[in-house]
Amino acid sequence: MPSIAKSHGVWRVRIRLQGKSPVSKVFKSKSDARIWGEKVERAMMLGILSPEHDVTLRELLVRYAKEVTPHKRCASKEVSKIQKLCKNNIADIRITTLTSNDIAKFRDERLKTVSGTTVVKDLFLISHAIKTAQREWGFKLATNPVDNVNKPPVNKPRDRRLEEGEEERLFQTCKQSSNHWFLPLVQVAIETGMRRGELLSLTWDNVHLDNSWVRLPITKNGDSRDVPLSPKARDILKALPRDISGKVFPIHFEALKSLWQRGVRRADLQDLHFHDLRHEATSRFFELGLNVVEVAAITGHKDLKMLQRYTHLRAEDLARKLQR
Repeated sequence: MPSIAKSHGVWRVRIRLQGKSPVSKVFKSKSDARIWGEKVERAMMLGILSPEHDVTLRELLVRYAKEVTPHKRCASKEVSKIQKLCKNNIADIRITTLTSNDIAKFRDERLKTVSGTTVVKDLFLISHAIKTAQREWGFKLATNPVDNVNKPPVNKPRDRRLEEGEEERLFQTCKQSSNHWFLPLVQVAIETGMRRGELLSLTWDNVHLDNSWVRLPITKNGDSRDVPLSPKARDILKALPRDISGKVFPIHFEALKSLWQRGVRRADLQDLHFHDLRHEATSRFFELGLNVVEVAAITGHKDLKMLQRYTHLRAEDLARKLQR
């Protein structure tokens, strides 16, 4: 235990551990001295650099959200994910005592409510936060407990497309929304195949209506991409008002999530995700006769094999091409 003694009107804390250099500090109050002494002694016993490194997973994730996340694409989406992780019981565990067993229990509990893909993303985020603490923030942690945990299988790639009448119902419910950006956002998503994050980060200085294309300076793959605009997409963008933020679609990620959930529910569209609009757009590009290289240039797929799952062309359309 730290020794605490009063001298000359202040409280001095002394910590002596075998094999460690002695540490001391003075405080005006005994309670402050006791709290500091216990925290520093624990840090010294654990072999970490300072008591500030004996934090909970929640505190680590909050720091990660402040220092690392802002430099990522889709930062707002990751902040939302971190906020959800911080509400989980695992966030109360100190990283110096966090074990693979804790991670495994977290994995199994999450799998009861979300998909394997979501759990894998959660585990990757926790793992990267711990690795950042080890490599860049001076945290002396023996291991990364996430490394020793089996990851659940990811979901089978989706192939959901809009069936007959679903597009009209979707547009109708979007039109009824109080958010006047919602309908044009959905329409442009189907016309261009852009990802949700790309649409939400699109700014007017990267929109070239006269030449019918937009530039995406940073994409999921890390490269910039130029996306051609169909006449319909160009007309939709041309009719949009300009927001003071400079963004084409000034909607927050969480707001869009709520708008989408309400929209598909009112339209009675079963199992339709926003990302399915990208699948729909990509499939339509192939149906228009574009080849794989041309579609990849529009959608930004680096691995052409990834496009194979998007080519679920309607049988009746293929049958027409076979007619002599």
